[in-house]
Amino acid sequence: MMITPWSLSVSKSSKVEEAASYLWNGLLTIGGAVIVLFIKAHHSNVQRIEILLNKTREQVARDYVNKTDLTADMNRILDRFDRLEDKIDSFMKG
Repeated sequence: MMITPWSLSVSKSSKVEEAASYLWNGLLTIGGAVIVLFIKAHHSNVQRIEILLNKTREQVARDYVNKTDLTADMNRILDRFDRLEDKIDSFMKG
């Protein structure tokens, strides 16, 4: 009599091991899917926040002036006040 893999009887322990293997593979698959969905959701959230941050930067640059521009404009205004003061002084002396 020739023994082939198909003619061997399957014992209960191998059936339990096979069931445990299927259960473990299923749990790992579900766990992997949950992790992938979690990462995808957070990646989408990070991209949304980056877009909002870029829009905020554009608005700040549009609405506010930087320090060098402010200093230059203030110096121009002060120079005009100095000239106006000189004109008023020359008018009063005049």
